[in-house]
Amino acid sequence: MADLLRRPFGTHGAVHRITPADAGWRYVGFALHRLRPGERIAEATGDREVMLVMVEGKAAFRAAGQDWGVLGERMDVFERTPPHCLYVPNDQDWAAEAVTDCTIAVCSAPGHDGHAARRIGPDGITLTQRGEGTNTRWINNIAMEAEDVCDSLLVTEVFTPAGHWSSYPSHRHDEDDFPRITYLEEIYYHRLNPADGWAVQRVYTDDGSLDEVMAVRDHDVVLVPRGHHPCGAPHGFGLYYLNVMAGPRRNWRFVAAPEMAHLA
Repeated sequence: MADLLRRPFGTHGAVHRITPADAGWRYVGFALHRLRPGERIAEATGDREVMLVMVEGKAAFRAAGQDWGVLGERMDVFERTPPHCLYVPNDQDWAAEAVTDCTIAVCSAPGHDGHAARRIGPDGITLTQRGEGTNTRWINNIAMEAEDVCDSLLVTEVFTPAGHWSSYPSHRHDEDDFPRITYLEEIYYHRLNPADGWAVQRVYTDDGSLDEVMAVRDHDVVLVPRGHHPCGAPHGFGLYYLNVMAGPRRNWRFVAAPEMAHLA
């Protein structure tokens, strides 16, 4: 099993690059670029589709033979405003040039020629409350099951207030048995407010064969190959994460942990 907690390579340029082979699974890939004004990145999608998420800052994009102009509006992810995103299908090229300091997430999964390139957000993305009490968090759905914009990818942002839990009650999506449960690999890209803070994430299976509790810091990534995966934000530290999921079918069905039955 690959290491589940991935620290960034540095603070500038490509600070994460996680492939399915590197992660030890089949579907999800993730990269993160932290650019300065005027810096440029260009890539081909190959047999994979990508969702480009402007986490922070502004950049000019070309993709799939089109000029998409400057995307991005929020300069700090904790503004909690909807993100600007660009979907690029398989067998296409894309390029971005930073207009300001910016952070660009590249979420990828197998593409099947099922969807055209398109801009996603900020219009149509509404910050939505989920949970209650200290389980309250706020969601920006970018491309979940209700949004028919991707072949494989499921992508969402989550803002968890200080002192609250998220991805909770604990649940798993690690079996291909639709409609009871679906197999989805998942990546969490974490941010903390303030940036020197920390949060916790546990990844565990019912039988205990996998049970890791990780202290996550700003810009860390956590891989969830199977099992339950709750997150906790300590008092004083707000938590953001970008979720990227994909599997053999584009449906999100999960089963709660047995110890959480009384919370259902």
